[in-house]
Amino acid sequence: MIDDAYNMILKPIVMFLGKHAPFILGVIINAVLIMVINKVINLFEIKLSSKLREKHSDSTLVNLLPVLIKVIKAVIIFMLLVGFLESFGYNVSSIIAGFGITGLAVGFAAKEAIGNVFGSVGLLGDRVYKIGDYIKFDNIEGYVEKINLRSTSIRTLDNFVVNVPNNTIANEAITNVSKCKKRKIDIIVGVEYGTSNEKLDRAVEILKEIATNDEKIIGSGMFTSIEALNDSSIDIRLFAYTSETSWAKYKVIKGNIIKQIIHRYREEGINFAFPSTSVYIEKNGN
Repeated sequence: MIDDAYNMILKPIVMFLGKHAPFILGVIINAVLIMVINKVINLFEIKLSSKLREKHSDSTLVNLLPVLIKVIKAVIIFMLLVGFLESFGYNVSSIIAGFGITGLAVGFAAKEAIGNVFGSVGLLGDRVYKIGDYIKFDNIEGYVEKINLRSTSIRTLDNFVVNVPNNTIANEAITNVSKCKKRKIDIIVGVEYGTSNEKLDRAVEILKEIATNDEKIIGSGMFTSIEALNDSSIDIRLFAYTSETSWAKYKVIKGNIIKQIIHRYREEGINFAFPSTSVYIEKNGN
């Protein structure tokens, strides 16, 4: 019974292992070698990336490094496989030729993926954005978390992560908010038509005082003026720039200015306008 089981199950396995032992051993050695090389390249990438960021934080090489590392890994793995197959007598040139014949079909099938790779290289090469930048395009905006060969990961203000194909981003008009040196604050305040001339002039002066006394507001380019005669209000405009470019800090500064306007107008008896309709009834002389 034992001999029958051996002949049916174990003997074929032993014969297979004995016959293909060199090949199996070679596969194991190459797999371990690939894992070791991958680990070494990852450590090299971390050290090189940190040094480059210290000296050239905004250089093209820093942005291209993740993509270049992945290409290097692919080339090394390919060379190891070619050397392994050649050592066992396989005609690698014919295999490569076969890949070339099927390459066209694969290229057509994977044209989007190839487009994404070239898109990522183009974006990084042009330094459109880098990891950590706040960008806006189409109906998406947020912070860049990762730049991969295929896509870019963006964390939105809702804390969601959106993966956008690089080919799509490369064909969009991208606004890199992080690269701006200042952000505009444009506030329009409506006061009642019944506001006296003195209080109207004072309303304009208050806006100027608030902006001038705020250290986060840049003096150059700042102005206040009467903007328009609206349907139910006299509109006064404050236009200025803030040195804070972060979205959150910008919102806080703008909100603080609006709060000061409300407090100052109320203190000086300047009434804000609200949507209203005036009805005039003409008396008939008869």
